[in-house]
Amino acid sequence: MKFGPASPADALGGVTVHTLRQGSLVLKKGTTIGPDEVAALTGAGVKDVVVVRLEEGDVSEDVAAASIAQAVAGEGVNVERAFTGRANLFAGAPGVLVVDRAIVDRINAVDEAITFATLAAYKPVVEGEMIATVKLIPFGVAGTLRDAAVQVASGGAMRIAPYTVKKVGIVSTLLPGLSPKVIDKTLRVTEERLAPAGAKIIAERRVPHDEKVLAKTIKELLGLGAELVIVFGASAIADRRDVIPSAIEQIGGAIEHFGMPVDPGNLLLIGRAGNVPVLGAPGCARSPVENGFDWVLMRLLAGLKVTRADLTGMGVGGLLMEIVTRPQPRVPVGSDGNSNVAAVVLAAGRSTRMGGPNKLLAELNGKALVRIVAEQAIASKASSVTVVTGHQAPEVEKALAGLKVTFVYNPDFADGLASSVKAGIAAVPADANGAVVCLGDMPLIDARLIDRLIEAFAPDRGNLIVVPVSEGRRGNPVLWSRRFFNELMTLDGDIGARHLIMKHAEAVADVAVEGHGAFLDIDTPQALEDARSG
Repeated sequence: MKFGPASPADALGGVTVHTLRQGSLVLKKGTTIGPDEVAALTGAGVKDVVVVRLEEGDVSEDVAAASIAQAVAGEGVNVERAFTGRANLFAGAPGVLVVDRAIVDRINAVDEAITFATLAAYKPVVEGEMIATVKLIPFGVAGTLRDAAVQVASGGAMRIAPYTVKKVGIVSTLLPGLSPKVIDKTLRVTEERLAPAGAKIIAERRVPHDEKVLAKTIKELLGLGAELVIVFGASAIADRRDVIPSAIEQIGGAIEHFGMPVDPGNLLLIGRAGNVPVLGAPGCARSPVENGFDWVLMRLLAGLKVTRADLTGMGVGGLLMEIVTRPQPRVPVGSDGNSNVAAVVLAAGRSTRMGGPNKLLAELNGKALVRIVAEQAIASKASSVTVVTGHQAPEVEKALAGLKVTFVYNPDFADGLASSVKAGIAAVPADANGAVVCLGDMPLIDARLIDRLIEAFAPDRGNLIVVPVSEGRRGNPVLWSRRFFNELMTLDGDIGARHLIMKHAEAVADVAVEGHGAFLDIDTPQALEDARSG
């Protein structure tokens, strides 16, 4: 292939390397120079133009890209018409992308002019999704190089493994303290995972966490035609001799592998009963967030065997997220991880629902609501108390006169609750391990409840968010580990941090409470009247 500048007349038949602009003339990169282009270039006063010309034995970029793409495309892969040296490949059906990395590497090693990029191997794909691209770097390439790449690619570099498993049985084991709502949510999340594969839960069972009962139940689901059985244990699998693996072996099944170098997802177990795979799901499989369980599940739904070597090879790229239940830095063994928790009292709101007066200054039993909250925070085990002010800040400070608190003014209080949370979190002393965020309009929160939250805060055990709960309902205040301060600083508007509690469910510790103090905020005149009469 020849490359270089040429006069307009000598450029005839060549292809422009760069977009050329001169006066009103615009000649785009990749344009083949014909008589009209020669005349336009001459008329514009262009002396020379950089072009490439194919020589004998060369093939154009589009021809080369198309032929290589056709060679690599296996079952279920469609190739789009090549354009500007690029041929894109698409999934012809939903399934799992199977890629032979060795072939991909050999294609890319043929010559720097030839590149082939794919999505990650074993990625679940939908019909029409782009899965790979062949791109020629220059405008053409020697035919011998193209032929070499095609020969390498003829081994079949990629294919789509269609989903074949459609019938799934689910077993949830039970222990005291496991809420039925957790199992219900797990089923919903699992249904959503199975939906892209067209798979359905044909039966689900809830049984005691006992290997004999579990073995009988797995056998029942196999008898109902389950092509895959998933067991969600009430307790994580700790050993190959634990309840779930023992139950699989009890029905004549085998344990193929326990554990995987993917986080979240470490405690996954793959077994087999006859020809049917049986999965012992890790705890993270209850969450819709991607984890190691997804990597294995989708392969099995596509009928792909997951071997021990497959699992042990997942370590590179296997850290899918920072595991928040691991404190950073780790709390040394024996240290008191909950010894320094600050309190933040939010007292900046405009009380719009009260219809005029500032509710925080309204009195209950002779004291302003905000003073009651602040006094309880001071009386608790909290190491410090910060009060966030905004609306009528001088009046709020006056109501708290004489109390050992630090005031922080939030100039953006009108923007909503989030601005006050951020102002308070930003003011938490640097040596505090966490902060319990109290609302200034919740006067029935007492020091004992705050202390119980602080006592339950245990970073070394993964208890990083502590919430009061009654009958499945979560209230206030909420204690947050410093680990989440950066996320709290991203809040916006008048919405609190409930979504963060849901996002980090594995880090949440619930503290059971009685009464309605953790749920009563004085938002309206009627609520204030009820509190006074109560």
